[in-house]
Amino acid sequence: MRSLIRALACHSFLLLAFGPLSEAADQAPSLADPARGKILFQQSCALCHAASLGAGNQVVAGQGPSLVGVLGRRAAALENFSYTKALGDSGLTWDPANLDRFLASPIAAVPGTSMPAAVPQAADRRDLIVYLATLVAPAGLSSVAPAALRPVVSMGADPGDWHNDAPRIKHRVTLADLPEPYRTTSSGNGPRVIKRPANAVLSVPPGFTVRQLATGLSGPRLLRVAPNGDIFIAETRVNRIRVIRAADGADMPSENQVFAAGLDRPFGIAFYPAEGNPQWLYVANNNSVVRFAYRSGDLTARGPAQVIVPSLCESTGGHSTRDVAFSKDGRRLFISVGSGSNVAEGMRIKTPAEVSRWETDHGRGAAWGSETNRADILVTDPEGREPLRTFATGIRNGVGLAVDPVTGELWTSTNERDGLGDDLVPDYITRVKAGGFYGWPWYYLGRHEDPRHAGERPDLAGQAIVPDVLLQSHSASLEMAFYTATTGVAAFPAEYRGDIFAALHGSWNRSSRTGYKVVRVHLDHGVPTGGYEDFLTGFVVDGRSVWGRPVGVAVAHDGALLVTEDGNGTLWRVAYSGRSP
Repeated sequence: MRSLIRALACHSFLLLAFGPLSEAADQAPSLADPARGKILFQQSCALCHAASLGAGNQVVAGQGPSLVGVLGRRAAALENFSYTKALGDSGLTWDPANLDRFLASPIAAVPGTSMPAAVPQAADRRDLIVYLATLVAPAGLSSVAPAALRPVVSMGADPGDWHNDAPRIKHRVTLADLPEPYRTTSSGNGPRVIKRPANAVLSVPPGFTVRQLATGLSGPRLLRVAPNGDIFIAETRVNRIRVIRAADGADMPSENQVFAAGLDRPFGIAFYPAEGNPQWLYVANNNSVVRFAYRSGDLTARGPAQVIVPSLCESTGGHSTRDVAFSKDGRRLFISVGSGSNVAEGMRIKTPAEVSRWETDHGRGAAWGSETNRADILVTDPEGREPLRTFATGIRNGVGLAVDPVTGELWTSTNERDGLGDDLVPDYITRVKAGGFYGWPWYYLGRHEDPRHAGERPDLAGQAIVPDVLLQSHSASLEMAFYTATTGVAAFPAEYRGDIFAALHGSWNRSSRTGYKVVRVHLDHGVPTGGYEDFLTGFVVDGRSVWGRPVGVAVAHDGALLVTEDGNGTLWRVAYSGRSP
């Protein structure tokens, strides 16, 4: 009854704030539907924003701020979340009118906000807002995460903690190291991102130097280097691709401009053909793949985007990261699509007969409902003529894709699920087998059943492939790249050739901070040895604050390693000089 009263009250407020909510002015306004709003929330928002109460009526921790009790709350008011300065300075109070304007276009409502996703349909916003109005913490319970979920300052006792990071420090996570689910509390420990301190120093191995190449980037994400050396960067938050040109060995760009704008949360970038003289630049949007005609040296797009894959999946919320890569022979286009949720909460159970029919078309272990074609790597041809089909399933968020230039094997860098404790579930970097099932959402790392789906898919027990390289849980591994340079003024020693570099964006679901660095994965003739080592560290300030969050890695024309970080919007260049920095 209380929820209904609040929904009706919110509906009245919406009428006063926006006028009739029906599409035709002469029609009676329809009652907002909180049940539909809940579904929309689960499909589009729940991955980041907690909006529920767990055991003991405690607020469930999320990657973003809790929305329990959001109506009537001042913007950027909760503790334990690193809001942007823009939102903190906005002076907004979250009433229905302000929520509606913000959801319609977050960047227009609050320039500088880090929230990239809009809710364009007025009816969807109406239902979401009325649903949020029903979320009220019980009397006496704050909507702030409880003390058990707040950050703690580690003193280094945790081997996975950032205090123990330094160039050349080696790490190895094995199946024997895995704890039982829920051995520790699931933490909401998002970082406070601050400006780079004046005394902040990045560390690299002896013989290497690291220098800033560009600043002022707007949420830089993945980057790829064209054969001529130009650096293309996805600025996902502002829906554009930027191009930077720097001469070999240079510490400053000679060109820095927007290549293409008006995209939809662009992330992955690929050139086709991949080597020599590419004719196209492919971009993975949130729910499509497009390409631009391209000639070596182009600093702006030659024309409008050509749609190659018009739709990747039916739902577009949750993970918005999509990467693209071409097979070594150039005949296949791989597309990674992250899940819409943490672990397919609320997905209905199918009968064995229904599962069999579903998997015939979608692959072993493929999820359904709003997760259809999600947590998958999809494949088509470079022209998009072949029907989109699954290449591998159960890969929760394969943020980065890369093809081994020697063996032609497809690799992915993957963010695993949250909510099972500090050391579950390890993220990973792995070769991807055609037709392979990697566990999500029912299992992880082989036979380990997710307790949130206990008993639902016994037929999949033992079917999930164990990935090649396990990373510290919640490290958030993003882009990965093979080191391919053999010459150049900044080229690394021969021992690095063929190895993998990966950017770890950093944890939020771990009580002590981990990640926030670039690591090296050593391969022996294309085969991973199981462990990894730190390569670039120094982005963490203390147990609460960080100034950088690595996202993208790529090999520059002169052999340097390029790294983007989206905390302060910078691009870095790591070069080998043969001398200690």
